[in-house]
Amino acid sequence: MKKSLIFFFLILTSSYGQISGCTDAQAKNFNPNAINNDGSCVYASAKVKTKTSIKLKDSLRETSGLMVFEKLFWTHNDDHDTTIYGLDSNGIIQKKIKLEKVKNNDWEEISQDSSYIYIGDFGNNFKGNRKDLHLLRIEKKSFLTINPVIDTISFSYSNQTDFNEQKENHTDFDCEAFVVSRDSIYLFAKQWSQKKTTVYVLPKIPGKYTAKLKETLNVSGLITGATLLESGKGIVLCGYSEILQPFLYLLNDYKNNDFSTGNQRKIKLPLPFHQVEGIATEDGQLFYITNEVFSKKPFINVTQQIHTVDLSFFLRN
Repeated sequence: MKKSLIFFFLILTSSYGQISGCTDAQAKNFNPNAINNDGSCVYASAKVKTKTSIKLKDSLRETSGLMVFEKLFWTHNDDHDTTIYGLDSNGIIQKKIKLEKVKNNDWEEISQDSSYIYIGDFGNNFKGNRKDLHLLRIEKKSFLTINPVIDTISFSYSNQTDFNEQKENHTDFDCEAFVVSRDSIYLFAKQWSQKKTTVYVLPKIPGKYTAKLKETLNVSGLITGATLLESGKGIVLCGYSEILQPFLYLLNDYKNNDFSTGNQRKIKLPLPFHQVEGIATEDGQLFYITNEVFSKKPFINVTQQIHTVDLSFFLRN
């Protein structure tokens, strides 16, 4: 009986000690007594300036994805061109890898894990009814050779049943961002009307699959790029508002890759009319972001660029 009482007391005190709340000291509702982060953190409006902005070559007018591999930043265009370009940190093209026997219908993102590079051919904003959504998976050890080894992961969305043609930029099934974890691919699809992003999960083994709906994040904008922090403990998304005001969206301290259980913080970039498309980082502090050309004569003429942004202050926790 005595042992039972002690056991009950230990459980009671342990449960009592596990206070849930906001554990981020930068949040407005930070609870210094909280042990378990419950995803309730609320943040003041934040803005971060770019450290550098460099114009890219005209061959990258539609730069769409970005990742770091072999000390270069690899990007691609989102239409027709099947070349992947390796840039140095100053945006100068150092290498070109042309993928043969594949098409670029609408390449929107590039990502990686320890063994493979993935390219998302799943842009779907024109009519919203594509049935050939897929990712190209490229063997890393063959990537820089003459004949890269490529296979395909095809998918459809679990909750898309209507494939009738829609107006341009009206669909909920237009993905431009994804990350690759140890065992799965996480897609971030734009909801054009609601300005939210829908998260889907997909196996990363070649085949044909149904991407399972996981959750919806209220980002108040259109997500166009994603990068997984090397620690595996966070994701940084990039995107823009309906008036092309770019922003970053930080996800961290979540549980079991349920991103809504952790912190969600939006940070504006003072780059008006910049259609940001790709994001990558080498060290989890300095981030590289690309934007494609955007022109509305006679007043707006934004060229393709690569920018650097220091997020060490926001990610230090």
